[in-house]
Amino acid sequence: MGTNEISTAHLNNRVGPVMRAGEMADAVVEAAHEDNPGKEIRVDDKRAYVRIETDNEMILRRETLERALGRPFKMPDLEIGLSSFAGRVETQPDLIRFYLIKQV
Repeated sequence: MGTNEISTAHLNNRVGPVMRAGEMADAVVEAAHEDNPGKEIRVDDKRAYVRIETDNEMILRRETLERALGRPFKMPDLEIGLSSFAGRVETQPDLIRFYLIKQV
């Protein structure tokens, strides 16, 4: 992200996690595509971390992450690889939701 993009980041509608690179980030990318059909998912791989984003709302479901990882998964475990996020976050036992509320 260039300096101009950083200074205007608050003006866009992008939401989603920033993950440390690795197995969990790969699973989140896969789940983002599967759990948000019809949405453009942008993936910015910076080697050490991966920014996964879309406009307005992104949902990641536990069952999709389990399938991508090939093992059982608990939603709080996502926080281990989560270094940051854009938007607001809502967590439930079976999903995590990144979303945006625009102030008028």
